[in-house]
Amino acid sequence: MANTQDKFEVVVAGGGMVGLTLGLALARAGVETAVVDGLDPARVVDAKFDGRVSSFSPASRRMLEALGLWGHLADRAQPVTDIIVGDGSVREGASAALLHFDHREMGEAPLAHMIENRHFRMALQRGIEGVGALTLIAPERVLAATVERNFADVQLGSGRRLKASLVVAADGRDSPLREAMGIKTVGWSYKQTGIVATIGHEKPHEGTAYELFFGSGPFAILPMTGNRSSIVWSERVDQALAFVQLDDAAFVAEVAQRFGDQWGRLSLEGPRWSYPLSMHLAMSYVGLRFALAGDAAHGVHPIAGQGLNLGLRDAAALAETIAEARSIGLDIGSEVALARYQSWRRFDNALFTASFDALNRLFSNDIAPLAGLRRMGLDVVDSIAPLKRFFMQQASDGTGELPKLMRG
Repeated sequence: MANTQDKFEVVVAGGGMVGLTLGLALARAGVETAVVDGLDPARVVDAKFDGRVSSFSPASRRMLEALGLWGHLADRAQPVTDIIVGDGSVREGASAALLHFDHREMGEAPLAHMIENRHFRMALQRGIEGVGALTLIAPERVLAATVERNFADVQLGSGRRLKASLVVAADGRDSPLREAMGIKTVGWSYKQTGIVATIGHEKPHEGTAYELFFGSGPFAILPMTGNRSSIVWSERVDQALAFVQLDDAAFVAEVAQRFGDQWGRLSLEGPRWSYPLSMHLAMSYVGLRFALAGDAAHGVHPIAGQGLNLGLRDAAALAETIAEARSIGLDIGSEVALARYQSWRRFDNALFTASFDALNRLFSNDIAPLAGLRRMGLDVVDSIAPLKRFFMQQASDGTGELPKLMRG
């Protein structure tokens, strides 16, 4: 990580969870890589910076094991052994299970692991130590990237310039580089706000995650280590601000209306966060000496908690594409070399994006005919074992060909 040169094979703009994982995967494959991030590494691991948790599928866990990161995370990861989907009522709290996913139907392994984002960032920072092919440049901004025939020129806020064969934008939903490169997106706002908080409770959650559907949007209860759960509360924009501004006691009381009383007394553990919910999909993932990954390429509703898993699949697929092109002497920034990544990941992400969008529209309403239809659909899936296993398999490993890193 002490490399101070200005020439690299790949420059990744954005050192978030996907960008830094991609940088590590490339460096482990011997690809000289720089990751440029605008945030101070010390800031992003602070508990007050990001209170969210992320779900790591079995495929994502295998990737973290292959990259040497899981050892830093194992004692901070909460296994998810059951997922209960309900069509709830605010006053009645957690409804009777309409759809129950039990890990024992697939084997002994958990369905997923929940990990706090800050802990994953800590693991990444520890994991890149001593990796000679990786240079982290932070805090530093990418001002612009100019693509030439034989190289890309990346201008940083400090005036430093980097040259590379390929630039990857992993700089978030509002990716400045994606816009500068003229790549259009399709998408829309859900007119919902996501409210995130950590809730303590008297009784253990026993590794069970809940996805409850209310008329205003889904309400997820995600198990964390200890007697804690993270809530991801999707609420209409016109009502969300009032909930966010409640004092702690009133906020916990509102959560309790949705939680029910099966966990005993509830408490608020730390700050609350809120953010707008939207969907977008880039029209193209690649161009000459340029590629998109993670939220820069796609953004999904948090309804199924798969956003980070999709981004990690991007990172694994792009790292594999680059490493294999490099091994046979191809220019890694050429459109020929990047075509595989485009075809590999865009269809998969488009399918998931459309699926999550449809689920949110189906469940986030109080229309009586739709309510009856969705309850019937959940009952049908719950009663047909092969169909249930299919949905569980899709949540575990997604669709299509898994990158090698995700096969372990």
